[in-house]
Amino acid sequence: MLTIGTTVLGVQDVARATSFWRSALGYRPRQAGDETWVVLEPADEPGARLALMLSETPSQPRPRVHLDLYADDPEAEIDRLLGLGATRVDWDRYPPNPDFAVLADPDGNRFCVIDKSGPPPTGDVPAGGTGG
Repeated sequence: MLTIGTTVLGVQDVARATSFWRSALGYRPRQAGDETWVVLEPADEPGARLALMLSETPSQPRPRVHLDLYADDPEAEIDRLLGLGATRVDWDRYPPNPDFAVLADPDGNRFCVIDKSGPPPTGDVPAGGTGG
């Protein structure tokens, strides 16, 4: 049986991405990284790991894979993430009354902040679309 162990994001600046994602998620490096690779993990509890890998490939305007981050107070989290260096993405596929917002990290990798205070989304994607 297989399980997903770590999600890997390609980034152009591992140090900058490490700083952003550590602050965004409250994660810590599993081991000392370098300028090409680092694995981040939750600081206090088990959970999904996020690896950051040096990549020369530019971020995709419509990525096939993205992160969904669940928040009890999505507006507060979005404001906090914007303050850390994230940007809002001009997403043209929002449904009426979306339960998610599309942002990009400093490297342009897109991710969604999803409102988990309401009923859980059905299926494999947030209500109303893929978000990424």
